[in-house]
Amino acid sequence: QVQLVESGGRLVQAGGSLRLSCSVSGRFFSAYSMGWFRQGPGREREFVAAISWNGDKTVLAEPLKGRFTISGDVKGTVYLQMNDLVPEDTAIYYCAARPYSVVATDVGAFEYWGQGTQVTVSS
Repeated sequence: QVQLVESGGRLVQAGGSLRLSCSVSGRFFSAYSMGWFRQGPGREREFVAAISWNGDKTVLAEPLKGRFTISGDVKGTVYLQMNDLVPEDTAIYYCAARPYSVVATDVGAFEYWGQGTQVTVSS
């Protein structure tokens, strides 16, 4: 069983920064990739960023480039650094994992999901 636990979400003012963390525990695979998605009020879940298991490949949603960064450490924790936040970034942010080394951007490509962490950006 694989467990993903997100943390770091909170209320922040516009222009501020946050770093979200996703810790992975349980049985996992030798090669995998991770992703961050978000779902704002009344919106579909959308891709934010993805990273390969060894960190050599990262993908960011085009509109978020320059403000968001994804990274990981050897303990299997994945981070999402978010800078220059705007109210439109308000959403529940989800961490996801898939047992394949190739990174993906589609919601359906990920098999394991965390419960999400709320990020609220005030204007």
